[in-house]
Amino acid sequence: MSAAGRIFVVSGPSGSGKSTLIREVRQKVPNLGYSISHTSRPPRGQEENGVEYHFVTKETFQKMIDHGDFVEWAEVYQDFYGTSVSSLKGQIALGLDVIMDIDVQGARNIKDHFKEATLIYVLPPSLEILEKRLRERGTDDEKAIRTRLKKAAKEVKNCVSYDYLLFNDRLDQAVEELKSILIAERCRKSLQLPKAQTLFNLGPH
Repeated sequence: MSAAGRIFVVSGPSGSGKSTLIREVRQKVPNLGYSISHTSRPPRGQEENGVEYHFVTKETFQKMIDHGDFVEWAEVYQDFYGTSVSSLKGQIALGLDVIMDIDVQGARNIKDHFKEATLIYVLPPSLEILEKRLRERGTDDEKAIRTRLKKAAKEVKNCVSYDYLLFNDRLDQAVEELKSILIAERCRKSLQLPKAQTLFNLGPH
């Protein structure tokens, strides 16, 4: 029977590039699951249902809340985002590590439920570069961009409660750093010792 998987939570302000980082790392690190969140917001750009998010109506989302279907959920910019219990626990039970793209509030909720979860915060090189990225993305109007920048300026202060801080200046370097964090966490003694004890008769410690 395989050991239970680990949870890696990646957070960061909108435009920090966390979604791109996760996508790149998932192609490079084996046995890495991904929790696709539910959201009540409409798709942006080329987003597809069941790929970036499970897109549902606010009414459906509320029913899922009432039924206790989420391990965490939050309202962000008048839309709901949540992680389903079944999606998360199912992958962990199979021994898959799960990487999650959720906000600070959601990260706290995950940590409350799963004490061993690893929290990683992605920071932009500066707020000026963050604004440039948001404008180049072309998915938000001026009001939305201003709202996101104002929220980001406050939100980045929460990075002090995370286990790892990762500056996304150069994508290739940031991808390697995130990959390194995942691999290092998998090598923790608490995870590897049972196997070592079995293989080399180390006995209990």
